[in-house]
Parts: sequence; structure tokens; C-alpha cells
Amino acid sequence: MSAFSRAIVVIPTYNERDNIEPLLTAIFALKIGVAVLVVDDHSPDGTADVVIRLQQSYPQQLHLLSRPQKEGLGRAYLAGFGWALAYGYDYICSMDADFSHAPTDLPRLLAMCATPTVDIVIGSRYIPGGRVVNWPLSRILLSSLANWLARFITAMPIKDVTAGFVCYRRAILEDILHRPLSTPKLPLAIASQKRSIAAVGYSFQVEIKFLAHQYGAKLVELPITFVNRARGKSKMGLRMAAESFLWLMQMRWKS
Repeated sequence: MSAFSRAIVVIPTYNERDNIEPLLTAIFALKIGVAVLVVDDHSPDGTADVVIRLQQSYPQQLHLLSRPQKEGLGRAYLAGFGWALAYGYDYICSMDADFSHAPTDLPRLLAMCATPTVDIVIGSRYIPGGRVVNWPLSRILLSSLANWLARFITAMPIKDVTAGFVCYRRAILEDILHRPLSTPKLPLAIASQKRSIAAVGYSFQVEIKFLAHQYGAKLVELPITFVNRARGKSKMGLRMAAESFLWLMQMRWKS
């Protein structure tokens, strides 16, 4: 049995027909035993149909969670994480569908997360050894500003707060999604409340790390090369970035 046979990669999709087949082929070509769950938000381009066809080639490793409508990245990940926990996976990774995250980095991410003292491993663009390739200057500036603001607002000791290439231990996801937060840093009335992730868009990536940090999780960063998508259209824009910033402020105020 592979060392990663209890690991799964959750990949949200919306109109990723051109990317999903080569991405899944590249992941399974690693032959590390990892499973993949594609969470498709009713893509009109037929992304789910491609996954269904590929399930014939990977019947034990490839899974599809079809959702009735597009509800945002955060809702898709929460649905996928809930599915992975219900089916008993010990390591749950999040990954973009557009090859921004290299499949060849998966073994490094999983191996580091298997370290007993580590709860979450973040594929980081902004630590020594990490970099971004083929991004326009406007996107680099937007991402750098978003990360600076997120670090300032949340006070988390990590560089790539908005990263989407992440590996979680099962226990920390169970804490975040299912258990009340109890920490001496918070007043008793707040600490006894069950916390839930409310972000629906890209701010989900910050909120889940922030909650993990509040739970006392050990978060570490692993340098990766992030490559701008070659096919398809990015979902990130100025409006979405502004919404994420406003959500960050609201999240910090509530905490």
C-alpha cells in the first residue's frame, strides 16, 4: 500500500474542461496512490462529463462531487472537505484545476504534512525558493498587497496567507469544521461558541488558515513555483479582491 493511499486531493472546478484531463492524468502518473475528488459547480462547458469518462480509467482513485450551481470557491471546498472526512481520508489537499500548482509538488507537500509535529503545509510563493511565473505586473501587485493586508489583519506568522495549494491533517479539519473553539486567548463566551467558515469566495483561503491558527495548529510553508494558467480564464478580479478584503475586516472584527 502506498504511503499516500489515505490522502486525497480536492479540486474545485467551474469551466475547466480544457485543464482537468491533463491535470488528472499528471497526478495519477505520479503513482503515489493519492485519490482525487473533483468538486464541480455545474460547469456549463461539460467539465463533469470529462471526469465521468476518466473514472473508467481510474475507478478507485477518481471521484466526482457534482453540485447543482456555482456558489463560490469556499462552498465548493467545504463540500469537498466534508466528503473527504466522511470517507476517512487522513490527509486532505486543496489544489487549483488550472496547473497553477504543479502536480509534481504533491509528494513534497504530503511528505512534509506526514511529519508528526505538522498540521498544515502551505505551498508558498513568498518564502525563499518560491516564485511566480508568467503573471502580469498588475496581478503580482494585487497578490502581494492582498497577502500583506491578510497578514496585517490576522497576525498569522506565514508569508503566503492566500495560498490555495495546501495539505491538511484530518484532525485539524475536524477541529475547524466540527468542534467548538476553546483557547485561553479568547473570552469564555466567545471560546465556547462553535466556529464555522462563512467565506464563500477566495477569502476562504485566509479564513480557514486563520481558524487553524486560532486552534493552535502548526502551519509550515514549502516553497513552490506558481505558474499562471495557460488555458481558460482566471476567476480572480478587482471586484473579487475588494470583496475578499472587506470580508477579512469583518472576520477579524468578529474574532
